[in-house]
Amino acid sequence: MRVAIDAMGGDHAPGEIISGALAALNTLQNLHVTLVGNENEIKSTLESFKYPVGRLAINHAAEVIKSDDDPGLSIRSKKESSMVKALQMVRSNDADAILSAGNTGALMAGGVLFLGRMSGISRPALLTPMPGFKGKAVLFLDVGANMDARPEQLLQYAFMGRIYAQQILGYPEPRVALLNVGVESNKGNNQVKKAYNLFQEFLPGFQGNIEGTEVFLNVADVVVCDGFVGNIFLKSTEGLSRTILGFFKQEIEKKIRYKIGALLLQPVFFNLRNEIDDSGYGGAPLMGVDGLCIKCHGSAKARSIEQALLKQVHPFVRKKVTNQLQSAMDDLAKQFKGG
Repeated sequence: MRVAIDAMGGDHAPGEIISGALAALNTLQNLHVTLVGNENEIKSTLESFKYPVGRLAINHAAEVIKSDDDPGLSIRSKKESSMVKALQMVRSNDADAILSAGNTGALMAGGVLFLGRMSGISRPALLTPMPGFKGKAVLFLDVGANMDARPEQLLQYAFMGRIYAQQILGYPEPRVALLNVGVESNKGNNQVKKAYNLFQEFLPGFQGNIEGTEVFLNVADVVVCDGFVGNIFLKSTEGLSRTILGFFKQEIEKKIRYKIGALLLQPVFFNLRNEIDDSGYGGAPLMGVDGLCIKCHGSAKARSIEQALLKQVHPFVRKKVTNQLQSAMDDLAKQFKGG
């Protein structure tokens, strides 16, 4: 398994990116990593680590696409950037996947530009696992790849999420729901109402609409919405979880009896932190491009990078999920044509 890692993308590059990559490299014996970025900086960082030299390579890149760069312009103009060179490695079959914590828009634009869309996919989607407090993770997409999506595209997202749930999370018959303002079939805007009818006709395991209050209760295994709604939902939940943990920490420090109580409840706090920790799966795959692109959070540290390689890239490549996604999209196209 060969992965091209954008070593210069993200707030904590290259140190945390390299640290996480090496942790995964020491865990997975079949993993081969190419760190793409400034060779001098990468070599300087590597001096403080032990790693299997035979499974690590460096691909020098003289430029970096920054977080505030224009996505479309930078992916075309910065041809010597670490992100572009990593994407080119996947396109030329020198790598099975690209992982980056860099500019999200640039990675999405680059994924479509360099790898192309899968047949039958009009717009890719970003998928992320979210905590389910009554069972396993809940898959949520789109979380920001496209701000608008037609009903047919939402149906494509649902099929991609369903395949991911089966192959990566091991759900034999995933339950899929459509995020809406109410559970009734006549609720929502025109886009969601039309999508509901399509889901009902074509999608196995469709559970109907789901409200935001039920997402974390494992009512469904896959939750579908457009990228505008999904990105707001994702960032709101991330912000709330961090605020709650910060509030507890601040309050506990105020009084001795709170500290004593906190010691007794320490296992509970640890469990809560682990449940809502967004580094648990490490990254979000860009579903629908003809190749594996994993987007890590811009603030990702070593654990996120390591988990993205262990829990996203490794099973995705090993189980050839891209091929299964393509097969599902081909079947869906035949159904639309009445074949």
